[in-house]
Amino acid sequence: MRIMQRQFFGSITVDNLSGIKHVICIASGKGGVGKSTTALNIAVALSQKGYKTGLLDADIYGPSQPMMLGVAAGTKPEIVDKQYMKPVMAHGLASNSIGYLVDANTAMAWRAPMIVGAFNQLLKFTLWSDLDYLIIDMPPGTGDIQLSLTQALPLTGAVIVTTPQDIALLDARKGIEMFRKVNVPLLGVVENMAVHVCSNCGHAEAIFGEGGGEKLAQDYHVQVIGSLPLDLSIRQHADSGLPISIAQPESPAAQAYRQLAARLVDEVDALSKNKAPAPVIQVSDD
Repeated sequence: MRIMQRQFFGSITVDNLSGIKHVICIASGKGGVGKSTTALNIAVALSQKGYKTGLLDADIYGPSQPMMLGVAAGTKPEIVDKQYMKPVMAHGLASNSIGYLVDANTAMAWRAPMIVGAFNQLLKFTLWSDLDYLIIDMPPGTGDIQLSLTQALPLTGAVIVTTPQDIALLDARKGIEMFRKVNVPLLGVVENMAVHVCSNCGHAEAIFGEGGGEKLAQDYHVQVIGSLPLDLSIRQHADSGLPISIAQPESPAAQAYRQLAARLVDEVDALSKNKAPAPVIQVSDD
């Protein structure tokens, strides 16, 4: 596969990415905080609002989006010109994932250069077409894929997903610091599993603690753009391949995702209005 434009300072633009208006990273410092489920339901909510939306599963070691999108096992992207991939369509979303290209039971026992190479191919050789939003479900942590993405194309911004407990917040801070170091704007914090409401008695309980996401957002001068419940139905519908935003669109959980998507759009619009034009940099080989 050949790159079609010249590279400057690690930033590259290829034809199939030029039609994407906004690229949003959904990230976390650690696994197990519901980042992938959040990314999926954000993408669905944006699509429901009328935005052309794509979803890229960047977790090479543990891809989960094919299952949560309900894509049949064995489905593979259509190959065009022996190198480009058409995205797999599901629930109105254009998607791609290493999970479409390997057997579900295959362990990706790859070193970092192979992982980064696979990610770059998914990003740059998928025919995303014209999109309002490309949502990227990032792998947990602050490693090679995160750094590769920040060098691969201009990112609109990042969203950090965390749970309220202190141990998750420790790693969320590392994720925020990583994006700050590479000058990717932080669009906001999402506090997942913020409260659980008992389905029998209606008692609300903050199982993972309270106020952690708000404190994190205050420390970094951003907003909590979403507070999501710990809800059994979210997990059940994700496992079944039918996101709760589609399966139960009037449920409190689905409404929370729609509110989150609306806040995200507001933050992107505000950032676009306040953003100064980037200087044009040219590099000579002389």
